[in-house]
Amino acid sequence: MNDLHDAPGAADTTLPAKAPPALTTLHARLNSLLGGAARAWLDRALDEAAAHPGTHGPVSVWELRIAEAGRRCGPEYAEAARVLLLYAARADAPTLARVYRQGTADERRAVLEALPHLVTGPEALPVVEDALRTNDTRLVAAAVGPYAARHLDAHNWRHAVLKCLFTGVPVDAVADLPDRARGDAELARMLGDYAAERTAADRPVPHDLHRVLALTGHPATPTGTDAPGDPTSPDGVHGTEGKES
Repeated sequence: MNDLHDAPGAADTTLPAKAPPALTTLHARLNSLLGGAARAWLDRALDEAAAHPGTHGPVSVWELRIAEAGRRCGPEYAEAARVLLLYAARADAPTLARVYRQGTADERRAVLEALPHLVTGPEALPVVEDALRTNDTRLVAAAVGPYAARHLDAHNWRHAVLKCLFTGVPVDAVADLPDRARGDAELARMLGDYAAERTAADRPVPHDLHRVLALTGHPATPTGTDAPGDPTSPDGVHGTEGKES
């Protein structure tokens, strides 16, 4: 959705009242970029979702619209459209989990992007944890967004940061990284262990590792006894065999 943040705004007419400002802006910018047919389809789909939110039968109409978004809006704008549809449908944590479980990788990413706008508590963490078990870098990047920053505990959040380093996801994707990393001596130790392991294997140490280490304010102190290795290890939120999307 990055391109949408740089696009000019347009009037918002179909999102529910009291929508978060970020989503109101997203909808306005999406409208300014879509062609007439795509914009009309999105307006109808959002109206449908707002009029018939929640779950109705095996598959709700708005869920079908989520599946159609790529064809109707184009792949570059489908994720934003799906996030807006999820919000208009007022999807709760169980509904989001179902849409995620049954969706394509692109639809799963939209669920992850929608989480901070729809779920206030930790009940959607299983969705985040599942995404972090994959090696799909787009899912990992979405999983470490604002929802994870609010609700992942320290242990699992540290392993999520290591997962980014291991898979090559830029740490800029990690929401609230400076605040959560500040003063974290355990994260510094884990980074030191990972760097030592890479160096011993004659492999390059990711530049982002040094960035995160600097944020902790602690020097690296590898112990040699609990090196993180593959951050998909079972002691974090990740399993050794990640579910691929």
